[in-house]
Amino acid sequence: MRHKKKKNWMKVLFISLLIMFLAVGTYAFTVYRSLTNAVEKMHKPIDRDKSPKRAEEITFGKKEPFSVLLLGVDERDGDRGRSDSMIVLTANPHQESIKMLSIPRDTRTEIVGKGKDDKINHAYAFGGVEMSMDTVEHFLDIPIDYYVKINMEGFKDIVNAVGGVKVNNSFAFSSDGESFPKGEINLNGESALKYARMRYEDPRGDFGRQNRQRDIIQAVISRGASFQSLSNFGEIFGALGKNVRTNLSFDQMVGIQRNYKPAGKNVQQLELKGSGTKIDKIYYFIVPQEVQQDIQDELKAHLEIK
Repeated sequence: MRHKKKKNWMKVLFISLLIMFLAVGTYAFTVYRSLTNAVEKMHKPIDRDKSPKRAEEITFGKKEPFSVLLLGVDERDGDRGRSDSMIVLTANPHQESIKMLSIPRDTRTEIVGKGKDDKINHAYAFGGVEMSMDTVEHFLDIPIDYYVKINMEGFKDIVNAVGGVKVNNSFAFSSDGESFPKGEINLNGESALKYARMRYEDPRGDFGRQNRQRDIIQAVISRGASFQSLSNFGEIFGALGKNVRTNLSFDQMVGIQRNYKPAGKNVQQLELKGSGTKIDKIYYFIVPQEVQQDIQDELKAHLEIK
């Protein structure tokens, strides 16, 4: 997988911070005020105690390794939906690295709180963010410290707010009535959402869709951090405040930016190996136990868990 694709969803939260650091004087204060208002809307604590796999809560000032569950949720009015994408990030400031693991949505595992095996993305439909965190924590046997949830239906607002994005499409395909030629293409919000959601025409399945989503996120970050977007910061912050939710506070985001920034330059992509099968006529992605154990061991080492 190419290095430029090794970006992480968590950086969506820092678009506004990057803009703030570029601004100066009175204008910077205006940006800062709009930023804090957006973060207040984004901040949503959850009804979940700290992970039982954590003896103490994370202190960013001590530069402790931590984990984040990134959820791309296909959410519409009156329907909580399912998690369209699930990505686990672990950050280690001592190794100056981030590991990113994409979990295929059809992965069969125990849904914590339901007492049965099912597709891992169903955890969100059954019990929201909390059940998703508990289920992923059990599946990987590591603490899940924080979450970031992005409403994919509203993600088009973020793309439009930065003036659209440009991506390099690896192969031509059509999706939801729109054609996407091979090569460099420009996407508005609606097109970007269709581009990101396409699944069945991609021979890589979920992995291909996750790659396209990361490409769009990368393009949004690039556009959002540019000087051209400074005059449009109000619309950008508004879109973020409307479509992103996290239990990270503003102070914690600043702490991550201050103490973990070098780690963002070294993002290592991990992949769950497995195979598809049908059980009772339902398709599942099955991860062999030895593969699951290897991933668990790697993430534990990165989090410095003995």
